[in-house]
Amino acid sequence: MSNPQQLRYSKEHEWLSPAEDGVATVGITEHAANALGDVVYAQLPEVGDAVTAGETCGELESTKSVSDLYSPVTGEITESNQAVVDDPSLVNSAPFEGGWLFKVRVAEEPKDLLSADEYTEFSGN
Repeated sequence: MSNPQQLRYSKEHEWLSPAEDGVATVGITEHAANALGDVVYAQLPEVGDAVTAGETCGELESTKSVSDLYSPVTGEITESNQAVVDDPSLVNSAPFEGGWLFKVRVAEEPKDLLSADEYTEFSGN
């Protein structure tokens, strides 16, 4: 399993893209997607919602369990991935591409996000 080098990672297993015009994309890692099993339902934050780093902002339900979704940054939601709501299996099949979850206008990025190498060591993958 390879974690893309350009992304930053949270210890809750979310990834964050570099911000473009202040907006970053968020998803869950391949490690998290594999641990969840087949994702069958996604509740994502709505456009305009305020999110806070480390706090719950949605949930993913799989055939194994329900898992809270945490925001890795503080900011305002600018887009939710409707394709994932319509086909939650994208989280498993393409966690770093089409399975992204939401976009957020970043107000504050925490200092404790991990590099790809640090996340690989943290997750044991």
